[in-house]
Amino acid sequence: MIATSTQNIQSSTPSPVVSSQRGAGAVRTSETSKAEEKKAQQAQKQQDDVVVRQLRARDREVRAHESAHVSAGGSLVRSGPSFTLQKGPDGRSYAIGGEVQLDVSEAKDPEATVIKSQRVRAAALAPAQPSAQDFKVAGSASQMAARARLDIAIERRSEVQATLESAESEEEAGIDTDESGSETTVNASGNTSNNAASSGDTSSGDNASGNNASGGDFSGNTSQSNTATSFSATSAGAASSLQSNDAPPAAISAFMATAQSEPRPAQINQFV
Repeated sequence: MIATSTQNIQSSTPSPVVSSQRGAGAVRTSETSKAEEKKAQQAQKQQDDVVVRQLRARDREVRAHESAHVSAGGSLVRSGPSFTLQKGPDGRSYAIGGEVQLDVSEAKDPEATVIKSQRVRAAALAPAQPSAQDFKVAGSASQMAARARLDIAIERRSEVQATLESAESEEEAGIDTDESGSETTVNASGNTSNNAASSGDTSSGDNASGNNASGGDFSGNTSQSNTATSFSATSAGAASSLQSNDAPPAAISAFMATAQSEPRPAQINQFV
């Protein structure tokens, strides 16, 4: 059993050597882990640096993009810019998206709408690299301008048509006025001629009667002038009767009775 004990003792003698080997392996493993961890940390740091650089570039791009919208939009800007932020590996927040709200409604009249749509389109396409949404807004503004230009064309066409119709109406009114004036002139001239003819007939009658009643001397002519005057008055009365009573025979009879009953002037013959 001693042998055995000796053997046991001998067999147990190398034990301290094995423990020292295991300790060295643990140290090497720890050092390797630290190195790998350090490498991993360095790799992570490099990755973080890349991400931070990308976030910084994106932040600058987004802010410049929205700033261009604001500068070009001016009074059309209703709100903004507002940003979508992301926290980077360094603990800072970076803008990865932005938005500016513009007033894209129509103006009060088509002319103003055209001008406004041009401003909206310019504001939408102001950034160096417009987004898909920017192109969409610009397209809507172009459509709004096209509709406004169509409205302007319709308005101008209506105004021209109204002007032409007004000119035609004035021209027709002028023609009617000229025709009416010509008819009035013709009627007035006709009446004047008729009156002149009537006066001429009456004068002829008076002169004829005067010639029949007149003598050969100066005194006879003087008396005949009075007779002619009386005859003219009687003729005028007869004419008035003809016009008012519409009885020509009775008027003629009255005229003849008056002419016969009227005393003839005395005649002095210078040859007696």
